[in-house]
Amino acid sequence: MADLYETLGVDKKATQAEIKKAYRRLARKYHPDANPGDKDSESRFKEISAAYDVLSNPEKRKQYDAGPQQFFGGGGGSGFDASMFEEAFRRGAFGGGGSGFNIFDLFGGGAYGPGQAPARGADLTYVLNLSFDDSLRGVTARISVDKDVSCPVCGGSGAAPGTSPVTCPQCSGRGTIAQNQGFFALSQPCPRCGGRGSIIESPCLRCGGVGITRATKKYTVKIPAGVKTGSKIRLKGKGQLSAAGGQPGDLYVKVQVAPSPLFHRRGDDLLLEVPVSFSEAALGAKVEVPTTNGNISLKVPKGTPNGKTFRVKGKGVPRIRGGSGDLLVKINVTVPARLNKEQRQALEKFAALNHEDPRAGLKVR
Repeated sequence: MADLYETLGVDKKATQAEIKKAYRRLARKYHPDANPGDKDSESRFKEISAAYDVLSNPEKRKQYDAGPQQFFGGGGGSGFDASMFEEAFRRGAFGGGGSGFNIFDLFGGGAYGPGQAPARGADLTYVLNLSFDDSLRGVTARISVDKDVSCPVCGGSGAAPGTSPVTCPQCSGRGTIAQNQGFFALSQPCPRCGGRGSIIESPCLRCGGVGITRATKKYTVKIPAGVKTGSKIRLKGKGQLSAAGGQPGDLYVKVQVAPSPLFHRRGDDLLLEVPVSFSEAALGAKVEVPTTNGNISLKVPKGTPNGKTFRVKGKGVPRIRGGSGDLLVKINVTVPARLNKEQRQALEKFAALNHEDPRAGLKVR
């Protein structure tokens, strides 16, 4: 039979402090969280936890010392079998998963031990609608957010002014209680204080004892030039408060950009369709083209086909890290819907003089 003292590597005359110290050292080494997927470490951790459960309890230790075989319910069995703790381990009794206590409860002496922290508050998202022009030049926006805040009357303590929370009498401030399950005990959050370790005897009338109220908070947000729909600006610590006393969440300002009547954004470039007449495309011309910061003159070479795209450097979207994209000007040759007599005669004369076949490439040879 495996000796529980040998399992923890301590002498049979070891003090409770020595037993606890040995257990902490071994538990850290073999805990499943530190050895993911290692079945041997998991089995070893079960043995260590089971041994500590017995030897850390003076009454159980006394019974074990009086007769190890009888203690485990056997006369001549093959030895200590850690599988008797399998169900308890699966449910999380020794920190292996499930809803029981975490192993760090033993190291920290409270609801949250080393390596753990109270749950942080929830993150919040605020949708900021921007015009297309504002998204290109950047703005400083003032936003209002409805959120949980620390109660202004009790300062977040939950206790009425002039009073304070008191140590929970059920768990003595630990935040957890032990529930005996026969051979071992499970540690669970205290039902009286909810794991906080303290209770409020005289609740604050403003917040009802929760320490949190609802309020509208205003924030100033700097929106950089060039943001696009879906861009997020993070305001650290401006989210919801943590009910457990942890860090607050973050506030994310999500940008929604209205479409432009002229430009279509493609990455950092802007696409603009510019209509030109048949004669301008055929003879060549200079046309006025709008940009995001004034008009420019664009040369359209003679013989420019419909759909031809010209690139104007640096007239696109400002890049957050410097520079700008380009303006892509797509030529759209327009065809007059109506012709007067002189226009028709001019075009008929042109057609008679034009011997170019635009569909030559479609003919079957």
